[in-house]
Amino acid sequence: MAEGDKKAEKLKEKANNCFKDKDYDNAIKYYTEALELNPANAIYFSNRSLAYLRTECYGYALADATKCLEIDKNYIKGYYRRATSNMALGKFKAALKDYETVVRVRPSDKDAKMKYQECNKIVKQKAFERAIASDELKKSVVDSLDIENMMIEDEYTGPKLEEGKVTMRFMKEMMECFKDQKKLHRKCAYQILIQVKELLSNLPSLVEITLKETEKMTICGDTHGQFYDLLNIFELNGLPSETNPYLFNGDFVDRGSFSLEVILTLFGFKLLLPDSFYLLRGNHETDNMNQMYGFEGEVKAKYTTQMFTLFSEVFQWLPLAQCINGKVLVMHGGLFSEDGVMLDDLRKIDRNRQPPDSGPMCDLLWSDPQPQNGRSVSKRGVSCQFGPDVTERFLDQNKLDYIVRSHEVKAEGYEVTHSGKCITVFSAPNYCDQMANKGAYIHLRGSDLKPEFHQFTAVPHPNVKPMAYANSLMQMGMM
Repeated sequence: MAEGDKKAEKLKEKANNCFKDKDYDNAIKYYTEALELNPANAIYFSNRSLAYLRTECYGYALADATKCLEIDKNYIKGYYRRATSNMALGKFKAALKDYETVVRVRPSDKDAKMKYQECNKIVKQKAFERAIASDELKKSVVDSLDIENMMIEDEYTGPKLEEGKVTMRFMKEMMECFKDQKKLHRKCAYQILIQVKELLSNLPSLVEITLKETEKMTICGDTHGQFYDLLNIFELNGLPSETNPYLFNGDFVDRGSFSLEVILTLFGFKLLLPDSFYLLRGNHETDNMNQMYGFEGEVKAKYTTQMFTLFSEVFQWLPLAQCINGKVLVMHGGLFSEDGVMLDDLRKIDRNRQPPDSGPMCDLLWSDPQPQNGRSVSKRGVSCQFGPDVTERFLDQNKLDYIVRSHEVKAEGYEVTHSGKCITVFSAPNYCDQMANKGAYIHLRGSDLKPEFHQFTAVPHPNVKPMAYANSLMQMGMM
């Protein structure tokens, strides 16, 4: 073995150990160094692809898996990696092609056959959904529900809405009920969903609010079904009220296995405090993500398919961005693939839909900042990455001071980049029970609009693993 190859193997071992310790960033670093010494090694590309999958860099994972197969078209793991990357990106037909190849090469491999069948099922389901969606007369789930005559059984002792309305007493009882791993009666869940759909559908795509000199608002990032950490935020920072307003910046569901509890709590507070509690859509408030990462499976397991369809309808009405005092713009993902986007363009977005593959709506949900100037291809395989110069130009054109976004795990729970003009906040500590990150939230005061960061750590939760309801192919593909 040549000297360079030996060094590369040592680096691969180092990377493998980092991977085992769930230190994916360093695993990627060492695989990259190994590839610099031996760029024709399919295994290194396949291994780095898996590390990218674990850090949600699906675009990079896809590129590495493709490169791996260019080097060695017989390396079976490469097909699995590429299929998983495509599934994560919602490209089910492309994934199916790779599973087909594995089945052809290994006809007696039961695992490969099972993955192929599972993926084929999804492709067929998607085709069926498209056929239904093209029917002009698609009705809302709301039209087929008879809430008035939905009975609450005598043995149900949980919380109920008071004369059909959410009250603070109801909210406290519901959170307590969820904390004890009990279910809210389906009638109450439907009542919340129907009312919140009505409320959200009357909001603009860009919500604009004014914080008075004496007022303070709390901005939270991704919560991803981590209900017990959400309760901890309220414990540390106080329950939402007219004098303690909150903004939750998308990705309320998926991955964490208490997503229903999180979203019903957030929707409940939105109904209780329509002008002091704000919610923005994240890239996980979408059908493709919910199908892969657990929310659809969780709603079907705890309630029904019909209820998931209603959630999907409600998610489409979540606003996409919020402007505070005309100076701070908040969105889940980030800025745009092209220059020249104005706040007025955001006001005009017709958001009641699944997000398109490109354009401002897609960017608001998906893009990420990068340290270097300009734009580059997204590590996620959707939207773009934008540099400090892009941020600077956008803020100047729109007379804004800075942006707040979420969408990325940060070790400290938050990160300030682009010379203080781009702030990331992430509120799911020890994300997926494995990232060991802190969570954070931001206080913003009307008097100066200076962000004040508060960090917190994860609290224990009942023994239900993250991704418990996720698509089985996604779970296996991440192994």
